[in-house]
Amino acid sequence: MGVPAFFRWLSRKYPSIIVNCVEEKAKECNGVKASVDTSKPNPNEVEFDNLYLDMNGIIHPCTHPEDKPAPKNEDEMMVAIFEYIDRIFNIVRPRRLLYMAIDGVAPRAKMNQQRSRRFRASKEGMEAAEEKQKIRQEILAKGGILPPEEVKERFDSNCITPGTEFMDNLAKCLRYYIADRLNSDPGWKNLTIILSDASAPGEGEHKIMDYIRRQRAQPNHDPNTHHCLCGADADLIMLGLATHEPNFTIIREEFKPNKPKPCALCNQMGHEVKDCQGLPREKQGKHDQFADSLPASEQEFIFIRLCVLREYLERELTMASLPFTFDFERSVDDWVFMCFFVGNDFLPHLPSLEIREGAIDRLVNIYKNVVHKTGGYLTESGFVNLQRVQMIMLAVGEVEDSIFKKRKDDDDNFKRRQKEKKKRMKRDHPSFIPGGQFSPQALGNRSSPQAISNPRQAAYEMRMHDRQNSTMSSPNTSLNSDGSPSPARGIKRKSEDSDSEPEPEDNIRLWESGWKQRYYKNKFDVDASDEKFRRKVVQSYVEGLCWVLRYYYQGCASWNWYYPFHYAPFASDFEGIADMPSDFEKGSKPFKPLEQLMGVFPAASGNFLPPTWRKLMTDPESSIIDFYPEDFAIDLNGKKYAWQGVALLPFVDERRLRAALEEVYPDLTPEENRRNSLGGDVLFVGKHHPLCDFIVEQYKSKNTEPVDMPPELCYGIQGKLTLNENAVLPDKTVESPVPMLRDLTQNSAVSISFKDPQFDEDFIFKAIVLPGAKKPPPVLKPGDWEKTNNDGRPWRPQLGFNRDRKPVHLDQSAFRTLGNQSMALVSIFTLNFLFCPIDLRPQESWRGPTPLFQQAPQRTAGAAPLLAWNRMLPAQSQYPPGQYQGLGGPMNYPQRPEDRMDRGRQVWKCCLQVFSVCGCRGYAWK
Repeated sequence: MGVPAFFRWLSRKYPSIIVNCVEEKAKECNGVKASVDTSKPNPNEVEFDNLYLDMNGIIHPCTHPEDKPAPKNEDEMMVAIFEYIDRIFNIVRPRRLLYMAIDGVAPRAKMNQQRSRRFRASKEGMEAAEEKQKIRQEILAKGGILPPEEVKERFDSNCITPGTEFMDNLAKCLRYYIADRLNSDPGWKNLTIILSDASAPGEGEHKIMDYIRRQRAQPNHDPNTHHCLCGADADLIMLGLATHEPNFTIIREEFKPNKPKPCALCNQMGHEVKDCQGLPREKQGKHDQFADSLPASEQEFIFIRLCVLREYLERELTMASLPFTFDFERSVDDWVFMCFFVGNDFLPHLPSLEIREGAIDRLVNIYKNVVHKTGGYLTESGFVNLQRVQMIMLAVGEVEDSIFKKRKDDDDNFKRRQKEKKKRMKRDHPSFIPGGQFSPQALGNRSSPQAISNPRQAAYEMRMHDRQNSTMSSPNTSLNSDGSPSPARGIKRKSEDSDSEPEPEDNIRLWESGWKQRYYKNKFDVDASDEKFRRKVVQSYVEGLCWVLRYYYQGCASWNWYYPFHYAPFASDFEGIADMPSDFEKGSKPFKPLEQLMGVFPAASGNFLPPTWRKLMTDPESSIIDFYPEDFAIDLNGKKYAWQGVALLPFVDERRLRAALEEVYPDLTPEENRRNSLGGDVLFVGKHHPLCDFIVEQYKSKNTEPVDMPPELCYGIQGKLTLNENAVLPDKTVESPVPMLRDLTQNSAVSISFKDPQFDEDFIFKAIVLPGAKKPPPVLKPGDWEKTNNDGRPWRPQLGFNRDRKPVHLDQSAFRTLGNQSMALVSIFTLNFLFCPIDLRPQESWRGPTPLFQQAPQRTAGAAPLLAWNRMLPAQSQYPPGQYQGLGGPMNYPQRPEDRMDRGRQVWKCCLQVFSVCGCRGYAWK
């Protein structure tokens, strides 16, 4: 979802919602990995019933990862997807249902965002390739050294769109994967699996929500089902709250910003392509082959507990002395609705509301102040009360001017602090750092020091380099044509050396008077006094708010509706919206897959389309050639980076597009016609599942009519079952679509087409907590904990999912052991440092002994263990026998007082380092 920084804001404000995942790793013996038994209890001390996978959040990082080498071909991509699902399954371990949902054809409102993203990705990819080639030629022309250019086909991530051959092959691979796991993994033994591939229309996460809504409306649904949804989009949090299920958890990758990436030209770390100079890489120690390799660390996962988020929101949204009965569930729906104003995939955010500026908190405060006047809540089961929303928006509009001015002040203060920081860093930066064999080494480098070769020549080169630098940096010195220095009056500093970076011109200037006039003139090319046009923009935005909320709570209200502008109106323009219509046409249908490709793909990705369809994107005589511009403008809209800007692409006219496609539809092959058709969900079970025999009987009877699914055989799940043409059947070989994987010759799994329970078009799914649902035990500390008795017990925070988990406890003997080992390390370290002569103290000698936890035990038969205080006894002394080894060194020369003070400071620093290694911070010295 298009809500930048939403999760960061949420996790900082409500930190207890985050729980780190506990993952049981596969054990390896003699080079063979033993798979984890997922049928055993969950190591996270919680049992989940249903696991839902938003598959697009898995497909993208597996096909074009950012933190590791990309797969070489499509087969490796499929295997990577299988391994990712295995890992998620190992962490969650669902007991009833696994639902895999891939994005199908999206509503038209989402297609505009998909179109912008794909056009932008194509443009940025081409520009990056051209920039890389240009810099490469410049470096080679100057004599730089670069590794040979790898000739490999670039993976176009735009193929991860419904209707392409890649997505069709992915569906086949997932069907094979499910059958394989049902036959081999004990954790899948009694599991029901539903696969909704790209042929089923709808976004993946909304297909999941639609399934949950329809199952909740069935009489056999368990209201205490524990759901777990895997995905990284921010809207999953709001979708989970919108279900009103008491046990809902989200699992996602833990985001770690600023991961190091090697230069795409020289493969060295520490700089980007634009800063590459083509310098040869210097050897850095004994294990130099690993110097520039990325750390091979697995991505970790976290749980987001929505039940804890509901606790936070209940404290924040509870209001006293209301003229109506307070309903927490209704206030949660209002909170979800207000989050739409800071951004989503279907509407641009209001100019005055930025989540980084506390926009949600501001909306909540205004909401709590105005709700006494509104006489009720803003929403009900996905429907908006526009009269009450108008009061909220006009209250925001009253402070819009002050918001813009404060934003400008904050921006100026930030730039000033950054400028001072750059000056401070430039002032504190050393004027000269030696290189080569005299270059500084990082602390903790375990490689042995190398011998100095030709020190006189090295010292001479360093002096000449320093002299040349001082000559070049002198403000009153310039160079003649032959390179010799010559006096000059001064040189003008280049713009790239200035402290401030060039920024795009802001023609709107929201912090100055007249900002509304300039905004509408620059963004919409109309005068702000054009009341009719402004009302049209506001009406379209209000329709969008109603459509998005209906989409979250009831399903897609219209497949054809979309917001027809690139920019949003101001909050102060939401006047008179109470009488605006908010109904949508009924009976609308989604695009077909290949039609959607024509609506969202740039011409550069036309190779995924049939030849005659592709020609419509590039032929100058095409009637829709204007839908596919080769270049387009990106309006930064007050932002700093291009990815934050607005891609000014023309909107696709559906009628013109369909008219042009009518002429090329006859050119489709039978295979392309199959990929262009809409499909449905497929249900899989294994031979041990109670539903297996029922499905097998349906295939034996060859009944082509849909039959009701018996809820008593499948944990209360209801729906319609229909025979599948390409079904997985028992005792039938399942061929592997991946050459490196074996066929399933002894298959016992079975699959059948599945359709969710159907309801009338006017049916309203109630946004309530179902009867019989049990509220989870509270996690947060009660506000009146100190005031109540509680038998004098101190508050103990809950770690993880288990309230009864006992914290780790060390008795007195364990603490004494840790203290003795730490003190022994400090003593040995200090003695080694004090009594080692200065001229005989290389890098290795002042590091002290290897810590206990890094030493391998070395014991011989009958020998006493080497404890901390006798480990160094066998070592030979560095001095001749009988020589006094005092504080003055081996020759007992007296030290100057300042030398002793420096030595003391160094000893103290070393002791602190040892304490940090041992984990003994805060040790009490006696």
